[in-house]
Amino acid sequence: MSETDLIIIGAGPGGYRAAEYAAKQGLKVTIFEGDEVGGTCLNVGCIPTKTYVHSTSFAEARERMATVIPQLRAGVKGILSHPNITLVREKASFVDSNTVEASPSGEVWRGVNIIIATGSETKWLPIKGIDDPRVVDSTGLLNLETLPKRLAIIGAGVIGMEFASVFHRFGSEVTVIEYLKECLPALDCDIAKRLRKYLEKQGITFKMKTAVENIADINADVILMATGRKPRTEGLNLEALGVTLTPQGAIPVDDNYQLSILNSQFNGVYAIGDVNGRQMLAHAAEMQAVHAVNHILGKQDNIRFDIMPAAIFTTPEAACVGPTEDQLKEQGIAYECRKSFWRANGKALAMDETEGMLKLFVTPPSEGQGGGLILGCHAYGAHAADIVQEVSVLMCRDTTVSQLRDMVHIHPTLSEILKNAVD
Repeated sequence: MSETDLIIIGAGPGGYRAAEYAAKQGLKVTIFEGDEVGGTCLNVGCIPTKTYVHSTSFAEARERMATVIPQLRAGVKGILSHPNITLVREKASFVDSNTVEASPSGEVWRGVNIIIATGSETKWLPIKGIDDPRVVDSTGLLNLETLPKRLAIIGAGVIGMEFASVFHRFGSEVTVIEYLKECLPALDCDIAKRLRKYLEKQGITFKMKTAVENIADINADVILMATGRKPRTEGLNLEALGVTLTPQGAIPVDDNYQLSILNSQFNGVYAIGDVNGRQMLAHAAEMQAVHAVNHILGKQDNIRFDIMPAAIFTTPEAACVGPTEDQLKEQGIAYECRKSFWRANGKALAMDETEGMLKLFVTPPSEGQGGGLILGCHAYGAHAADIVQEVSVLMCRDTTVSQLRDMVHIHPTLSEILKNAVD
């Protein structure tokens, strides 16, 4: 039996970040990965998708993807070559709360602490005809060698909307089918509707409030299943720990990402990233990794997990941080909405990128000393993610509208769109 300070199962963004940080803090780390290092994000998720977003043609996208992914994968391998890290290219499953068994070698490893970072996988809907060879998930779509003439996308979430935008630009006839009344449910409905209407004008067909009952009814060459992702827990032998998954199939954890929420015997077991189902974003996984390792080391941090920005890389892109306007209303939170438009910004006009709107939510002046506190921001338009990232930073420091109003912004830049919302 091999001994180590920290065992990590999974070498995606959460896993390799946890390994890197723990190793630099002096811990001996053993990380298990049965597939390619880098996880879904690097190999078949956000990184290859963004090579498509920033390519002008399908052929260029495939060429760039074949170059970018190996470079980044090599970078992760470099991170995991730290002398305090042992990379085991096998899968791992639990024997007990301190022990795992590698597969297929059967070698047993014991760790003082264990972090589960196995990520997520495609959530397939039980639709009649789902085994139709035309049906693919995002991985299958990225592996296509020829551009489909007609692409149907089931689901108007982040994955569906990004691929709809990309493949329409490449020349495919794109139809998006969505059960809900609006796309991108995490986005403010006003922003989401404006983005969808703009994409409709560009030529993408949307069928909202529509359920797919039979794949055979869909007239397309390729059908993308983009109905979300689910935590990847199969093969971990969580039964050995007596773990009961949440109704969504996630591993339940406390705010330190420990399984000790269930039983004190799990004090040394953590679950970070998509597998705990809390915030299914690569950057969330990385920060959860840092927090979990800090907890192991007994170190304090001030990471604000209640402030988690996110972006959707359509054309134009969208981004958000904090609650939507509907959520503020539902929660009974007093707020004011400040709006700003890309068409009124000099840099946007110069770039010929005038489509876009920003909504900034703040507490009203009547809220005493808390008046004008930034509650959130939702936007779509060129470089919306960069603008929302600025808002996220301001929110982490409890910035008010009056303080933002006094901050100098470079002219001419798109960041003035945010400044105009408070001036």
